[in-house]
Amino acid sequence: MRALVRFDSEPKQLEVREVETPTPDEGQVLIKVSACGVCGSDLSVYKGSSRRTPLVPGHEFSGEVAEVGKGVKNYKSGDRVTCETAAWVCGECALCRTGNYNLCRKRIGYGFGVDGAFAEYVVAREGALHHVPQNLDLWKASLTEPACVAYNAVGVHSRVEPGDQVVVIGTGCIGLMATQVVRMFGGKPIVVGVSGDEKRLDASKRLGATQVYKSDETDVYEAVMDQTDGIGVPLVVDAVGGVPATVELALRLVRPLGQITKVGWFHGAPNFNMDALLGKIVTLQGSFSHTWPTWERCLQLLADNEILSDEMVSHKLPLDQWRDGYEWSMSREAVKAVICPNDAA
Repeated sequence: MRALVRFDSEPKQLEVREVETPTPDEGQVLIKVSACGVCGSDLSVYKGSSRRTPLVPGHEFSGEVAEVGKGVKNYKSGDRVTCETAAWVCGECALCRTGNYNLCRKRIGYGFGVDGAFAEYVVAREGALHHVPQNLDLWKASLTEPACVAYNAVGVHSRVEPGDQVVVIGTGCIGLMATQVVRMFGGKPIVVGVSGDEKRLDASKRLGATQVYKSDETDVYEAVMDQTDGIGVPLVVDAVGGVPATVELALRLVRPLGQITKVGWFHGAPNFNMDALLGKIVTLQGSFSHTWPTWERCLQLLADNEILSDEMVSHKLPLDQWRDGYEWSMSREAVKAVICPNDAA
């Protein structure tokens, strides 16, 4: 089969190669990949070094079951599926046993610890699979994972009341998904980006944002204070990775007794004053990954068009054009790029 392979640990060492098609072990299925989204974490790995090579990246995927291993009970060849990002969890620890397997310390993720889905085929354990509703296109189902990240952050770990003004910092896929979840809960999303985010900011308006700002062109603090009688907003969702300035901005924008939910990862040690967290009695909430109930909910929201996938995906590309998908994502030319490994160029 053909797959995008990270063949060297140095940055940007990827190419499409012929590799052996995997065989499902007991409890696993072989999936013919229909679509796999380009994620910000894929770009970080692309630009940086890798601890494991060779490796196939890609973890936001959907497809059809091509082959079933021994012991699989709930899936058969031809079933339309999407898959959670945890390729393996131990199933034995206290976190797994209490349903918090996304936090399993032995968790192994697609595209990081094992081969992912920028390939014609990928294997998956039965427990990570979800049936895709018949009225949901498979390329749209590949958005389930980022939808779940955003729903977990806003709908599970945050407090949103109808009418609340909520600032979402970041216009990547998670930021745009979070904007939609805020809207679904009755909030009024205010989206903050920077110059170069014009296409994504325009998309955020179509997805429910009531206001959009570029932080390098507008004094966002003054604008938000003008809208909130100088108090600030009850919730700020920081969906930007590796930029301490976004947390500093969140600390200024959040109102006393409010909440900041951090979704984007830091890529180094942050160094800023946290006194506002104490002085305002603010809750700083982390959010990571997702579990079974969130996947089932988000699949239905996508199928019901409550989460607007058409406004999210700007580029659908065959595997041979993976580099375009990566480069357009990094330059923010793409709102969201999806690779379709079994489509011809």
